[in-house]
Amino acid sequence: MIATDKLTLKEKVFATIDAARDELFDYAKSVAKEPEFGFKEFKTAKKVEAQFDKLGIPYRSHLAITGVKGLLKGGKPGPTIAILGELDAISSPDHPLADPDTGAAHACGHHMQQSAMLAAAYGLARTHALDELCGNVVFFAVPAEEYVQLAYRKKLRREGKLHYLHGKGQLIYEGEFDDIDMAMQMHSSKKTPEPTVAVGTSSNGFVGKTIQYVGRSAHAADAPDQGINALNAAMLGIMGINSLRETFHDEDAIRVHPIITKGGDLVNNVPDDVRIETYVRAKTMEAIEKTHKKVDAALRAGGMAIGAEVHIDTMPGHLPLVCNATLNELLVENAKEAFPSVKIINAGHFSASTDMGDVSHLMPAIHPFIGGTDGLLHGADFKVVDFDAAALLPGKAFAGMVIDLLADNAQKAKALLDHYEPILTKDAYIKKLDSYFSEEEP
Repeated sequence: MIATDKLTLKEKVFATIDAARDELFDYAKSVAKEPEFGFKEFKTAKKVEAQFDKLGIPYRSHLAITGVKGLLKGGKPGPTIAILGELDAISSPDHPLADPDTGAAHACGHHMQQSAMLAAAYGLARTHALDELCGNVVFFAVPAEEYVQLAYRKKLRREGKLHYLHGKGQLIYEGEFDDIDMAMQMHSSKKTPEPTVAVGTSSNGFVGKTIQYVGRSAHAADAPDQGINALNAAMLGIMGINSLRETFHDEDAIRVHPIITKGGDLVNNVPDDVRIETYVRAKTMEAIEKTHKKVDAALRAGGMAIGAEVHIDTMPGHLPLVCNATLNELLVENAKEAFPSVKIINAGHFSASTDMGDVSHLMPAIHPFIGGTDGLLHGADFKVVDFDAAALLPGKAFAGMVIDLLADNAQKAKALLDHYEPILTKDAYIKKLDSYFSEEEP
């Protein structure tokens, strides 16, 4: 395929995405009205399936409980590129579109990820663009990026329904990335209403922890000396973590942010069962491994001071994200072709986490931040102010990248893969994540 043909194909795909704007907007609005937490996205998954049915894209569903994986095959064999969109919402009960029963809301823009993925699907499927390309495209709606409701997920793990507590990790474990060679996904940005592509290089990873302090109940007024106050133990544990912060190296971008999920049962009883959840985040797995052991020591010291038992469960979270430079460059080129006025920002490292980091350890991957939104991520004020910038821009850019990578006998995709060395093999990935499981039953 000569360059002129490639440009013509892109223009056709971009125009098709523009023509589907109303369909995509209605989809996003529907998803935003019915937000669901991770591994519970049954309604959202059905909406994705309906879109694939409309486009004639064959798919498999119920992957990692709710994942939906569509496939478009190229005219000739070649590499397989995945475009991902996350299904789950976050807790933001004050958000105007929050579910009144659960507090779930799309205050992180995952409905824009789905819309961008589907925009690329509309453009590539309706133009039959893959007929002229060498390779395949997977449109992958993936569950449970937000690492929340850990008690529920641990229950699913005990029941044998999950091995890992996050969506992409579970999909990797199930083998659903075995047939994929490279992957791309966007994320909405915060307070960026104008058309913008923020190209990142890396993110923090983390391990997750649940902590239980077990004391002894007694009458809080009549006989507090007969009790063991688990809440005091927990508070000392958290204070111990805070006392560690001056030992954290700035370059490691360490974040430790515990919450108390149960502080006691009755105000008139000495608390005997107090529970905490926390992440230990950092820029590298080495920093995470060093820091989370310090955190454990601080948490245990709180229990020792009061005489309470301490039970710490550590679980693998997300690996640090490592973005592929070649894919980032292609993204910028195609974003400019799709939206000539787009603002390009070098975002560098960001201190939040994404399970796209797990994928990036196995294959070339990117995770840019996209404008068209305002307010804070996970905040009640988060909103989409420019749907075209928030969803159509990345959808067009991803579709354009597919054309660039798989045209000319997939020359660019093959060259990228020929020079790529994964950070981990799948077997090494599973071994590494499994090594973080450390569970202490009370």
